[in-house]
Amino acid sequence: MARHIKKGDLVEVIAGASKGKTGKVMRVLTDKDRIVVEGINRRHKHVKPSKENPQGGRVQIEQSIHISNVLPVNTKTSKGTRVKFDTDSKGVKRRVALDGTEIGVLRKAN
Repeated sequence: MARHIKKGDLVEVIAGASKGKTGKVMRVLTDKDRIVVEGINRRHKHVKPSKENPQGGRVQIEQSIHISNVLPVNTKTSKGTRVKFDTDSKGVKRRVALDGTEIGVLRKAN
């Protein structure tokens, strides 16, 4: 099944503590229906000293949020929008905002 969000999309958070903020999708965790958004849901992780981090201490990382709490940003209006999937006459499946603005090309349909 096609997802309305994919890696690299600009999304707007519509629920939770970061409501109203926008960010770029870094990862999509399909098995858990969650995504990691840059700058959203940051938490402290305590790390032991290592070669990469000889001091150790607290590091801030982004945690995942549920995919239903975000909407892709429409390039025309710069706001979050719902998405539908259309197939054109050539058989290319596209993500389209409800106002008709194209969000992105997914794949060629068989």
